[in-house]
Amino acid sequence: MFSEYIEAALHKAVYDPLEDGTYMATVSGLRGVIATGKTVEDCRKDLIEVIEEWITIRLQRGLPILTIDGYSAGVSQEPMAIV
Repeated sequence: MFSEYIEAALHKAVYDPLEDGTYMATVSGLRGVIATGKTVEDCRKDLIEVIEEWITIRLQRGLPILTIDGYSAGVSQEPMAIV
């Protein structure tokens, strides 16, 4: 569930080169999600961590999580049978 959400967010990410030769990534709709890295791949790895932390904080605080391409990282409030 979370991995699909993160993958969908990565597809929406925009990577911008910075003046110092590094990169910055953002994801439209995920306020506060900003990652940086020396290379695009380093930036992508940082972005994955930032998205994971963003999801965790929003879940802890009961804040809504934007649905991306039909994927949601929210926790269902429906009762679940545990066997």
